[in-house]
Amino acid sequence: MTNKSFSSWYKSGSPWVWLNAGAVSISLVMVVGLLLLIAVRGLSHFWPADVMALSYQEPGGEAITLIGEAIDTEEVSALRLKSTGVDLPEGQASAQRHLLKVGNRDYFGLDFRWVNGPWMGEISYPTDIVAIERREWGNFYGYLTQVKQQHEVVADGDNAWQELQTRLIRSNDLVAQAKKIEKKDIGEINHGLEQLRLEQRRLQLAGVPEGAIQYQEIEQERKQWDVRYSDLQQKLFDLNTALNRDQIMVRMSDGREVEIPLAKIVEVIKPNAMSVWDKLGFYGHAVWKFVSGEPREANTEGGIFPAIFGTVMMVMIMAVLVTPFGVIAAVYLKEYATQGPIIRLIRIAVNNLAGVPSIVYGVFGLGFFVYFIGGNIDDLFFSAKLPAPTFGTPGLMWASLTLAILTVPVVIVATEEGLSRIPRAIREGSLALGATKAETLWRTVLPMAAPAMMTGLILAVARAAGEVAPLMMVGVVKLAPALAVDTIAPYLHLDRQFMHLGFHIYDVGFQSPNVEAARPLVYATALLLVLIIIVLNLAAISIRNRLRENFKASES
Repeated sequence: MTNKSFSSWYKSGSPWVWLNAGAVSISLVMVVGLLLLIAVRGLSHFWPADVMALSYQEPGGEAITLIGEAIDTEEVSALRLKSTGVDLPEGQASAQRHLLKVGNRDYFGLDFRWVNGPWMGEISYPTDIVAIERREWGNFYGYLTQVKQQHEVVADGDNAWQELQTRLIRSNDLVAQAKKIEKKDIGEINHGLEQLRLEQRRLQLAGVPEGAIQYQEIEQERKQWDVRYSDLQQKLFDLNTALNRDQIMVRMSDGREVEIPLAKIVEVIKPNAMSVWDKLGFYGHAVWKFVSGEPREANTEGGIFPAIFGTVMMVMIMAVLVTPFGVIAAVYLKEYATQGPIIRLIRIAVNNLAGVPSIVYGVFGLGFFVYFIGGNIDDLFFSAKLPAPTFGTPGLMWASLTLAILTVPVVIVATEEGLSRIPRAIREGSLALGATKAETLWRTVLPMAAPAMMTGLILAVARAAGEVAPLMMVGVVKLAPALAVDTIAPYLHLDRQFMHLGFHIYDVGFQSPNVEAARPLVYATALLLVLIIIVLNLAAISIRNRLRENFKASES
């Protein structure tokens, strides 16, 4: 290429086009690669991996047998191994070491153990090894030897496995019944008793004398609740008695046999004996349990449904709050306000608000929404509950309002841009036909600007769904005992605290006492959060495209 042709090519702007295209391509590759990494690391956790049995003996130590899942392998230098008290054979500069998930934390102290390759013996995969998912203490690995009823052997040998499956179905069904009574039925009773207590307190604040008929009615209703509570307590006692009926005996890798009550077991599988199709079926079942279940073991076991529900509910409430507020502000600034220094100053302030650190909004929400507005609401409407706060404490409403304030600049700017793109001739034509300014705005301008409003909402949802810092101050908790929606009036409880996927990732990743067990859950939860944001955005984009098609003729 000659200097002249190069100069002409350079002045044409083609280099910048190729530079931008390359930057976009690299960004897309990085995003896709990140999502694939998260997906592989997270989704592989639910696959029922084979469980190995191996002999292991370090120099100067006793020969032991280990049972566990192979989690990771790394190459380490002799110097690094020496710092842990392990010396490699003479002349060997490095060696592989393997991370095994050995489970049985209540007996071995740790779920995971590193073993050094040079001292690993024969590895086998016995088909009779069982992997037990427990409600507490994580997984258990061993060999099933007996099934017991009331501590008396009812099956052993080859018959023990089938007997265990039958009794485990019964046990899990009893656990579900007990949980329903504890959470739903007893929860309704507790709510009813609390309402009676508040009614009695209101009568006392109103100066109604003791012995009035209102107090007698309250006492009679309380006795009815007490009778119902006694019946449920008896049912729970019977269920717990039935739950404690069955046990199993399992032999660990060190030869010890331990007894495990079936009431503490969620699932039992023989991974080494499962076919590919069996593993695929179990994989789908495990993923569904993760999505639909409740967390256990400091959020390192179980599911994350409360966090999914809390995230979606908060984003939906935030969207309902931020959209009208942002649209009204944009309409005033664009259509009604006299353009001048003050309006320019307001626009600068709106743009600057988008760059304020989110934690500042959290401090604002805590001080203004929770303490000021919530405290005054309690004084006016919930005085009978004081000093226990109702709205004067972090909750779903205040978290949604805080995020609405955080994202409203995005909606304002996007809506203003949409209003600016509507030709002036359309406004003048509507006015010329006799419509008022308000009618023109409501029936012509706003419908045509609806796609821009949806764009602002999409950006607001994308930002709000991933925020964590402000939510830690205005409503998000590690574990919420109840969802914000239930069967008790008023059904939607905006005063309740809630779980959030973003905070769940932070808690599991950085506050977990069992880091190795929590790591795959961090990836799985992060993937789920990204998918939820994508689904919410796709829904909003679909609505925006439909609105754009409806008013395409008008815009042209």
